[in-house]
Amino acid sequence: MRFFKSNRAAGSVATLAVAALAILPATAQAGSGGMGPGSTDTAPTVPGAKAKLVSGVAYAPASAPQAVKDIIAAANKIRNKPYIYGGGHGSFKDKGYDCSGSVSFALHGADLLDTPLDSSGLAKWGERGAGQWVSVYGAPSHAYMVVAGLRFDTSMTPGNGPGWSKTMRSTPENYKVRHPEGL
Repeated sequence: MRFFKSNRAAGSVATLAVAALAILPATAQAGSGGMGPGSTDTAPTVPGAKAKLVSGVAYAPASAPQAVKDIIAAANKIRNKPYIYGGGHGSFKDKGYDCSGSVSFALHGADLLDTPLDSSGLAKWGERGAGQWVSVYGAPSHAYMVVAGLRFDTSMTPGNGPGWSKTMRSTPENYKVRHPEGL
């Protein structure tokens, strides 16, 4: 009887795994993540017009422009890296990232930045106002961004590095909102 229950449980798990794979497109199934300028990889995608957050990993909407998919893929690559003040400023590749270093890394993943910017630089970067897909919030003290409806930020939990959240934050008046042209 024990053998039967184990096989039954294993069969249920296998059925669930196959069902989950059937829902996700091939890019998500492969677990690929486009990284950096000129990358031919794409971020994992989900149906609809909003990004989805699953176990801390962001999945780009299939209808999003490729640059949005690349931003999400790049950000996924550094999510949960440690917070290091100044991290990501000397080089895009670092052991940890601060707020503006993480936003810079993600934007660089879509070939939208050549060099990292601090939070004040991000407050002047790009076009004014919120974008349709990407909005970067910058002030002298902090930077974060919202991509396809998810927030990428280092302030979710004090002391932690970059990560995704479904929760939006109130933005003080001193923040400037910017977006990449066309996004």
